[in-house]
Amino acid sequence: MKSDRNSKDLNAFGQQLKKIRESKGISQENLAFDADISISQVSRIERGVISTSLSQIISICRTLDIHPKELFGFYKKNKE
Repeated sequence: MKSDRNSKDLNAFGQQLKKIRESKGISQENLAFDADISISQVSRIERGVISTSLSQIISICRTLDIHPKELFGFYKKNKE
């Protein structure tokens, strides 16, 4: 089922975001404030509950001072 495949990617993306955020010592609250998104949105992204928009990804990356490709470091193309 397609949604199952996507949920694995959403979880991996969220885990990557959380790992980077925590390594920089930034709380969800501070990330949300500086990226101009809600705290609950950050939480849901990190838990893989929701997908997020490109504009929010860019805002998050600017706040974390990282290149967007760092958030996609988990991704490996499926060779099936």
